[in-house]
Amino acid sequence: MDEVQTFLSKLNINKNDSLVVAVSFGPDSMFLLNLLKKIYKDNKIICAHVNHNHRKESEKEKDDLKAYCEKNGIVFELMKIEKYKDNKFTEEEARRKRYVFFDKLMNKYKSKYLFTAHHGDDLVETVLMRISRGSNLNGYAGIKLISKRSNYNIVRPLLYLTKDFIKKYLDDNNIPYAIDYSNDDLAYTRNRFRKKILPLLKEENKDIHKKFLSFSNELYSYNEFVNEIVKERYNVVVNDNEILTDEIKKEKDLIIRKIIELYLLNIYKDDVNKVNNNHVDRIINMLYNKRTTYKITLPNEINIIKSYNKIYFDKKKEYNSYCYCLDEYVELPNNYVIKRIKKAADTSNYTACFSSDEVKLPLYVRSKKSKDVMEVLNLNGTKKIKDILINSKVDREKRNVYPVVTDKTGKIIWLPGLKKSKYDRSKIGKYDIILKYSRKENLNAE
Repeated sequence: MDEVQTFLSKLNINKNDSLVVAVSFGPDSMFLLNLLKKIYKDNKIICAHVNHNHRKESEKEKDDLKAYCEKNGIVFELMKIEKYKDNKFTEEEARRKRYVFFDKLMNKYKSKYLFTAHHGDDLVETVLMRISRGSNLNGYAGIKLISKRSNYNIVRPLLYLTKDFIKKYLDDNNIPYAIDYSNDDLAYTRNRFRKKILPLLKEENKDIHKKFLSFSNELYSYNEFVNEIVKERYNVVVNDNEILTDEIKKEKDLIIRKIIELYLLNIYKDDVNKVNNNHVDRIINMLYNKRTTYKITLPNEINIIKSYNKIYFDKKKEYNSYCYCLDEYVELPNNYVIKRIKKAADTSNYTACFSSDEVKLPLYVRSKKSKDVMEVLNLNGTKKIKDILINSKVDREKRNVYPVVTDKTGKIIWLPGLKKSKYDRSKIGKYDIILKYSRKENLNAE
């Protein structure tokens, strides 16, 4: 208990700070609520309770907790989850909705600290579970004493304590709490570790949770050190959301793995727990596979695609054909735009110039068709659009959505970013139509 108080003292909480506590009415959170009220008598304590609407006892637990808060001068805030997707409870959805509620409370009370009641036994169970199923350095570390979330800290002071200590304290001091009997159900992985593995470890060392806490803190320190290197190298090997395979292969094995983990984190964000070591291994195998094109599908129907010297991601979807009339500006399905401009800034394939005496208006932008051909600038005869895309190493998945510019008669006058037709007048001749092809975000930045 002294370690908990020493840890709390280092937070430098002052009397004006509001403290939000996540409370389920289980023994752990009731211990934490009582402890904080006892230590910070002059602070505003906010009990944040989520009724998950998952067990029949939930309503009574809510009422009992509210009565406890009213009796002890604690602000009671409630959120009830009325409905789950497909009417099926999942921990993932419940957690997401909880933190939407917590975020709102932290803003409402201008609080810097959200306290949760994870304890030492939770830490041991979490580390063992992640070792058994596979994880990464950050995952193997388990649960942090303090973690950051947007504009506040999540604080877990009970990691120094065991479940037995917590329950004995509550019983000795007549502090009410409820027991969730699903915690005894061995159908759940965590419960099996709790009931079968943890007791054996405690026979070897009754303070095993403190050893795990030291182990956890050391792993987090190593992880933070490596992450600084990874962030620096990430900007070298990842460009425009694409991993440059020639560049990443120059890195050491650990840095390659960590860069891929960070890449997946940036894709999945709050859903990152859906990806695991096996997914990282598959991407590494893809990296060294001799095939020039390669695709794997990860959770949430995310495709990871290798094409020549780059790896990128794409959400699985069917591409539909399209055709837009090009007047002044058009947005395309590939997140590019074509815009009519007044002056030609360059003569690259990203800018094309035409004469309205040679091409018939209006112009159109459409997806490619199977037998498309174009009379390429400075080339006698025609060339298949399909061959141009392949020779230009355009990824297979992107070819179907690649834009083709035609005039009113249907003749192809430009393949934006790749090839110009014989009708382009960028370098010689007169023109009165100037078109620019660029990424949407780049155009907005101009």
